[in-house]
This record gives sequence, structure tokens and C-alpha cells, in this order.
Amino acid sequence: MISLEGVSSIRKTHDMLPIHSKPKLWNPSIAPNPPTFKKILPLKISNPWNENKEANESKAGRIKRLVLSNEGRTKLNTFPDREFYAYPRFVTHVDDGFIATLTDLYRERLKPGSEILDLMSSWISHLPNEVVYKRVVGHGLNAQELARNSRMDYFFVKDLNHDQKLEIEDSSFDAVLCTAFAEVFRVLRPGGVFIVSFSNRLFYEKAINAWRDGTAYSRVQLVLQYFQCIEGFTQPEVIRELPSAGNSQDDKSPFSWFMKWLGLFSGSDPFYAVIAYKNFKPVYD
Repeated sequence: MISLEGVSSIRKTHDMLPIHSKPKLWNPSIAPNPPTFKKILPLKISNPWNENKEANESKAGRIKRLVLSNEGRTKLNTFPDREFYAYPRFVTHVDDGFIATLTDLYRERLKPGSEILDLMSSWISHLPNEVVYKRVVGHGLNAQELARNSRMDYFFVKDLNHDQKLEIEDSSFDAVLCTAFAEVFRVLRPGGVFIVSFSNRLFYEKAINAWRDGTAYSRVQLVLQYFQCIEGFTQPEVIRELPSAGNSQDDKSPFSWFMKWLGLFSGSDPFYAVIAYKNFKPVYD
């Protein structure tokens, strides 16, 4: 789910430890030779014929405009996000239908053997169990939650609302899930996919005003604008799967009726995903 919202901040890419059963933060006293991310360096050729091409390429990843006003960024709870997320929440924030839809989407869009960065992750992975990826790096706001996620090879904790800089080298990943959009563009490889998924659930007091007071339509449009304000992403694709009336729960109580009238209960969680690629959308056989 999109959250844009750590216990502590890991300042270097290599401050992460490879794991087999549970991910752990890297400890330099016991891991003197930590792994590092690969880096793909572009080949630069001094040629006057390439000047215009290089000038255009240099614009890729730049922020063309800001989407939100200061008012749109405001929260009811203005205390640091680290404090709000200091205690682990070992719960699921969406229902089984949403999770199944998201897992199917990942199964369809993420190639086996890919290197994946999962932003705003938690203790449960939504990646398909049967698919083997080269590396999964998780990010979140609570180390205890992330340490329970056995799908991750590494994890790091950082408040991206406070500092959007990802301490990761350029072109490190084939896919990013969930969002400092310019930073995501930078760490994606050309042709890499960025998938932002969300439902209608939120921590009301920590959601920004534009999200908290928005409708389903306006939230989708907001994520679309996030993509469109960064030079170099492809035209975003929107996927919606809304619960039908036949899927609604049988609870006929006045409380249930009132909550549905407020739009807080819909029987099952609606699914939204906005997807775009860095530079181009790959074509696979």
C-alpha cells in the first residue's frame, strides 16, 4: 500500500545483511565484508553528435513540478513518524482478496531472477511464494516488523518523509514496489517497473490532507500525477478491481449499515495499482 510515511536511519547501502530465514540489519562487528549493490555505469563518449541526446537524457528523473501544496501535505498528527511507528503492528492492513490480487499482479509483472526493492514494506510479503528472485530488499518504519519478513534478503529502516534520499546506487533494481518518486526512478534500471498499490484503508491521523480527504478517484489521480511529474517514466497504467455487491458481507446491523454509508465498509477491500516503467516498457517473449 502506498504510505509515504522508521525506527532508525541506515545511512549506507551496505548496512544490510543477507539472510536465509530472517532478515537482519548489518552489524560491522560481525560482518566485516558486507555485500554491496551492483552498479551499472553508462558509457560516455565525447562526440558532438551526441550532445543533444545526452542533454535530453540528463533530464530523465528530474522533478518537473511539485504535485502537492503545503496544505495538501498537512497531517492531523504532526509528531515524527518514527514515534507513531515505533511499536510493531503484526496485523494485515488489507483483506485476503486484495492480497491475492496484488500477488497475482506481481506474478504477472515481476520476472523471476529480478532484483526488487519493496518500499513501505512490513512483516508480510505479497510476492508470490513460488517465484525465485535474485534479491529482495525491504524498507519500512519498524525494524521488528521487517525482521519477521522471511522473503527479504536485506532490509533497512528510514523515514522517507524526513529524508527522501535512498542510500542506494543508481540502476540497482529491476522493480520497485509501492515513494520518493525521483529516487525510485534513479535506483531503477532502464525498463524497470514501479508498482504503487493501495486500497481505502489508512492511518487517518498520519495520512496527508490530500489523501485523507480525497476520494478513490482523486487518490488514483494523485498517484498518476506523482508519476507524471518525474521526467522519464512511461505513461502510467491504472488497474482497478472493485468489490461487487455480491461480495458484500451479510452483516445487516445498523452499525454496519452506517459504516457502509460513510464509505468505511464495502464488504471487501477495493484494489488500486498504478504502474509505470523507467524509460520504456520491456517486451518479453
